[in-house]
Amino acid sequence: MKHFVKKFAQTALAVPLAVAMTFTAAQAEPIKIALAETPSDELAAFFVALERAKANGLEYEWTAFSDEELAIQAILSGQMDIGFGTPYSAMQRSRAPLRIIFQLSKLKFFPVAVEEYTELNQLDGQPIMLHSRGGGTDSIANVIESRMDMKFGERSYVPGSSNRVVAMLAGQAQATILDLSNKNKIIAEAGDRFNVLPMFDVDASDEALFANLDWIQENSEQVNILVAALASVWQDMAEDPTIISRETNPDGPIGQLPGEILATLDDFYTEAVEGGLYDPNGGGRTAAMADLEWYSASGQLDGDPAEMNIEDFWYLAPLDAVAK
Repeated sequence: MKHFVKKFAQTALAVPLAVAMTFTAAQAEPIKIALAETPSDELAAFFVALERAKANGLEYEWTAFSDEELAIQAILSGQMDIGFGTPYSAMQRSRAPLRIIFQLSKLKFFPVAVEEYTELNQLDGQPIMLHSRGGGTDSIANVIESRMDMKFGERSYVPGSSNRVVAMLAGQAQATILDLSNKNKIIAEAGDRFNVLPMFDVDASDEALFANLDWIQENSEQVNILVAALASVWQDMAEDPTIISRETNPDGPIGQLPGEILATLDDFYTEAVEGGLYDPNGGGRTAAMADLEWYSASGQLDGDPAEMNIEDFWYLAPLDAVAK
């Protein structure tokens, strides 16, 4: 299997805000960030946060892996430092002390099917196309099965909501689960061919930043810079979603996306903020508890979530520092 679809690197130069910070950041190796997909409108806010972190002295490199599983493996192997995903199963079953440090987005996804289906329970026994094995859409499918007392047919995996839209439009699948922007896209392009099926609310994490606890503690200053930058962007975005398009670096990876995508950034982030996709406080303890309940129900965690310790899955010190 191909290990990644595309690799990019950016190294940020330290900007001296304080003597101690500059010295430490300059001596540190760039943090290596494992994305679970190539840059898209969904990652624009994250790259704005990286620009702010860069201005505060953070050095970083990033690599786009083809799916979440590979990003998780890259962290487990030590190839990368910080990853995108919700690796709850790996946290519980691996010996590596993985911890989440920031909730990037909630599981606000939408089941979409060909026009003959109008309700979720009509998909009982029908095949469904999802993002990745063990990922967010896989867990959504598991919980749908549990809550609706049904069972999907064969599951196929196509990373990237936009790629699943292409497959649906080409008639290669009858049902899938899409993110907000791609749900809107497929309905705008072919609303006569597809239905968005009614779905219960979900508040658990879809994408989060995680790393090995030992690495986090050894690189606490860099981690704190990144988490503070993320929190500042998420809070500013809650007040004014157009901050993302205005702060997007035209020479960065998001700035290089097609013009038609850049033109929709304001609409995308306005809809996403209104839809509750982002927690301005980065999730924290509230998200951690919601995650334990969700991922236990979806089969990715074993045991009673009420008896689990959230600090076995989250490292909260960076968010606590931001809150102070």
